[in-house]
Amino acid sequence: MFEIADRLLAAVAAGDRLVVATAVSIDGSAPRAVGTSMAFDGTSVIGSIAGGCVEGAVVETCELVLADGIPRTVEYGVSDESALSVGLTCGGQLRIHVQVLSEDLIEALRDRRDLDVCAGFTERVPVDRHLIVFGAMEFSAALSAAAQVLGYRVTLCDPRALFATPERFPGAEIVVAWPTVWFETAEVDERTVICVLSHDARFDAEIIALALGSPAAFVGAMGSRRTHDRRVASLRERGVGEDAIARLRSPIGLDLGASTVEETAVAILAEVIAARSEASARPLSTTAGAIHRPSILDARAAVADSTAASVLVE
Repeated sequence: MFEIADRLLAAVAAGDRLVVATAVSIDGSAPRAVGTSMAFDGTSVIGSIAGGCVEGAVVETCELVLADGIPRTVEYGVSDESALSVGLTCGGQLRIHVQVLSEDLIEALRDRRDLDVCAGFTERVPVDRHLIVFGAMEFSAALSAAAQVLGYRVTLCDPRALFATPERFPGAEIVVAWPTVWFETAEVDERTVICVLSHDARFDAEIIALALGSPAAFVGAMGSRRTHDRRVASLRERGVGEDAIARLRSPIGLDLGASTVEETAVAILAEVIAARSEASARPLSTTAGAIHRPSILDARAAVADSTAASVLVE
């Protein structure tokens, strides 16, 4: 539910009564992950629970719950003809819990507390992912906007007040300060992503050295291969070890043939996601096995029966 929390709370504030359907167990292939939710107010839908498949059938269950307030759990199995008839063609198993969005759930969403969705299933508060971008330029603006769509909290640092403005970087925290000085007190942990896009020789190598010495999960820098070679030489002169230098992702981004600033932002974030998930970044058409990794499909509530698509009234 956290994925659509803002829209849920806005609907509640507008006086809507909502029913929420949540995927509490997934086994095998499925287009979305455990914890994905979809809401229904009787006339319109918020979110998507299965990328399009089974959603029509889930809405029918939502209508029942909206009418009588009784929670229900819907199961769709891999070999079930009725599952195929409602669009579950990917060969997975889905268990979806449908309930009225209660005051307890609303308060938990507002306070960002773990959600007790149903017996045996708790949706954890999402991990706070932080992106720090050095350099206020057009590439940085595109990266900031795209990262926020992915749920990243973005901080933009640049010593030039003329360029580092809220108008150019809406939604981002703006820090007008000398990067190496500010970084000494910055909050950086193992979930932090650091992207150096500045090309400023006055602090470029120094800020990269500081970033490589931090617990940041990802440190990348923009530039040509020649610029990269100069950076590495400068890092070695500063005493940065080879293991730390090996952490540097430069030139930053996957080889997608990006040319515009927006395409470059996609290429950078693609590398960030691949590094975070330890995925191959190969085309899915060239890989085998499950599309979604087991760590993503966290089956916290196992499907008890892989046969008929049944409705359980609690």
